[in-house]
Amino acid sequence: MSNIENKVENNYGGEQIQVLEGLEAVRKRPGMYIGSTGESGLHHLVYEIVDNAIDEALAGFCDHIEVEILPDNIIRVTDNGRGIPVGIQPKLGIPAVTVVFTVLHAGGKFGGENSGYKVSGGLHGVGASVVNALSEWLKVTVRNGEGVYTQSFKRGVADGDLERTGDTTEKGTVVEFKADPVMFETCIYKYETLEKRLRDQAFLNAGLRITLTDSREQAAARTESMYYEGGLKDFVKYLSKNKTELHPVIHMKTVTENSTAEVALQYSDDYNTSIWSYANNINTPDGGTHEQGFKAALTRVFNEFGRKRNLIKENEENLKPEDVREGLTAVISVKVTEAQFEGQTKAKLGNTEVRRLVDSMVYEKLKDYFEENPAVVKVIYEKALSAQRAREAARKARERIRRKTGLDTARMPGKLADCSSKDPTECEIYIVEGDSAGGSAIGGRDRKYQAILPLWGKMINVEKARIDKVYGNEKLTPVVIALGCGLGEEIDLEKLRYHKVVIMADADVDGQHIRTLLLTFFFRFMRPLIEEGHIYIAMPPLYKISKGNQHRYAYDEEEREAIIAQFGGNYKIQRYKGLGEMNAEQLWETTLNPENRVMIKVSMEDAQKADETFTMLMGDKVGPRREFIEKNAKYVTDLDV
Repeated sequence: MSNIENKVENNYGGEQIQVLEGLEAVRKRPGMYIGSTGESGLHHLVYEIVDNAIDEALAGFCDHIEVEILPDNIIRVTDNGRGIPVGIQPKLGIPAVTVVFTVLHAGGKFGGENSGYKVSGGLHGVGASVVNALSEWLKVTVRNGEGVYTQSFKRGVADGDLERTGDTTEKGTVVEFKADPVMFETCIYKYETLEKRLRDQAFLNAGLRITLTDSREQAAARTESMYYEGGLKDFVKYLSKNKTELHPVIHMKTVTENSTAEVALQYSDDYNTSIWSYANNINTPDGGTHEQGFKAALTRVFNEFGRKRNLIKENEENLKPEDVREGLTAVISVKVTEAQFEGQTKAKLGNTEVRRLVDSMVYEKLKDYFEENPAVVKVIYEKALSAQRAREAARKARERIRRKTGLDTARMPGKLADCSSKDPTECEIYIVEGDSAGGSAIGGRDRKYQAILPLWGKMINVEKARIDKVYGNEKLTPVVIALGCGLGEEIDLEKLRYHKVVIMADADVDGQHIRTLLLTFFFRFMRPLIEEGHIYIAMPPLYKISKGNQHRYAYDEEEREAIIAQFGGNYKIQRYKGLGEMNAEQLWETTLNPENRVMIKVSMEDAQKADETFTMLMGDKVGPRREFIEKNAKYVTDLDV
């Protein structure tokens, strides 16, 4: 061992062990409690306070929650629950409301059968104190039917004692706070982000009204009141609004002493599967035991009932899980006394008894529904059997692709101009629209680490195509072969040949369409590429502004005008109507060179919203698509400048 190592080891004693007092630990390591100090962590503060109010609704004491974004991005959350207790907490000798906002793991959720809540979500009961710790200031007002009590805090520390400020017969809690700019990368809330989360909560808690108001700009103030008496049934209808449903929503629910399980499902003529699961109102994107129980029971019912009714012939194989889930939209919600989540982010539920509960409920209730609704059975079995035939055709097409896929460049697509490096972490592939642009890109690239794959013509819209058509499509096959990692359930990112997959298309309508088609394909059939941050969109400039020997590039009209103002008079503008108008040198300078290029990294921050958007933009229903275009269209002027 070296002297330096000895020194480090010998200096490691009791004085090196830090003990963080109170909420200091939260401010020291905020990511441990809210995931990040970025945009998602900022919005998480709101969710934690709202979750506490929803716990009051689950306990039967609250039916309206108001969330307001006030000027200066101050948040106010108001509920009409019982009000946080204001009496003295015997162990600590201070008011209970003060304990809730200043002590980690304090609240009404840890007392087992004697706790204030039978079921709760929230961040392991530390939500209110964590929000307080990460706020520049926070104020809580409690009405308990007798008096009005207020207390203020600064960065987690009480700024004075709890005070009784008046009398009242009303009940409820108001929490106002301002996120601490010292702790967060941004303190600006997105209305759409909050609206999506709050809408989910309104669906998951039938009969609860949640109102969201944004009053930051008086001229653009907006309010949304979300109330769904139908609960999960309304949730499924909302998720399927851009699809053509094949039957009414099927709803089932069971209640035991310590748990509630509820499922709503519906099949459409779509080819994709959308399953959303929740435990104690918390979204579980990685599934868990509740989702496992649902999937197992669904497949079992289809096969047992199909055999019994001779819908599946004696000489035919059983339906596979993917067959019975094609075109399915389902929401699974369980509420349990002791939810066991895997990981700090609560992405997966681990309760083993929940799997049995959901499995048993779905098996019994769906079997009864099938017995009573032969017309629905006929439609969805036809779809499942058709999916089975398509799966077999896709298997054969997949085998053909697999035989062509590998690291050997001799087996790569003919139009691929590969890079010389074999290190995937430094390799990039540009999927380029058209042979002309492809030629310029090939001439302008860095051959060591940049590969170019030109595509010609518009590819298949996978939103309207069954899986066998996707696997056999001549436009998509070169992409799959070049990437080398497979697709669908067989995707293996260890075999991915390029860690940056860049979509490079023209800035016109056709180019945007091609981008959307490719993104839809990646989202539906190669989603891990998006989840792991491998997909990018190149942003070539729209204009070249020249004056004498000087030239600058502009990526939008605003930047163009700024450059013109800097140049003064006697300038020339070239508008690029397509990538093919750039020569190799210009394409390298503007779009390929890592020092200058602008790219958008495609993320999966909101999978549900992405799912809805792709279905709406690329699906069969025209009405929602027209409405979206009319709302979001940008009318470009000065095209001939």
